[in-house]
Amino acid sequence: MLTAEKKKYTVEDYLLLEEGAPFQLINYDLIMSPSPNPIHQAICIRLSQLILNYLDSTNNKGVAFAAPMDVKFDDGNVLQPDVLYISEQRKAELVKDRIEGAPDLVIEILSPSNAYYDLRQKKDIYQKYGVKEYIIVDPIALNCELYILKDGVYQLHQKAEKTETIKSLLLPGLGLDLARIFS
Repeated sequence: MLTAEKKKYTVEDYLLLEEGAPFQLINYDLIMSPSPNPIHQAICIRLSQLILNYLDSTNNKGVAFAAPMDVKFDDGNVLQPDVLYISEQRKAELVKDRIEGAPDLVIEILSPSNAYYDLRQKKDIYQKYGVKEYIIVDPIALNCELYILKDGVYQLHQKAEKTETIKSLLLPGLGLDLARIFS
């Protein structure tokens, strides 16, 4: 019996998709996700608001985006982090028709349909390409983990529970109050 060879998709294939199609390109596979649930989206908006307020209050000229926003890492990986930040120094280099290269900060909010990808495959890609700070928000366990890239490897810097605050190293003074995020 002959086994059909699995097709590897590239960024060229990905770009042929209809705008807004619910796909990410992860390790040359097209991965479809349903739209996020209301809790996920409420958390995403709260996180985005906190980061934008921080940027405004500190006169930080970096940029923040919320999904869906394509981030091209290579020919086989176009991801859509839930929230991302790019420093002022790097934004001209990375911000084109989509983001091309590793953001400085990525936040992923876990959902039952995406947790495997966020915790394994996407995390590995973020690490490989140099995302300096990676935050994973778990709305079911009501906790959050902040990883920092040190010598090319993610190290857990802080874990916070539902009433605590995650404090970014990359953006000094930015505290993500989990009680507010999970409210």
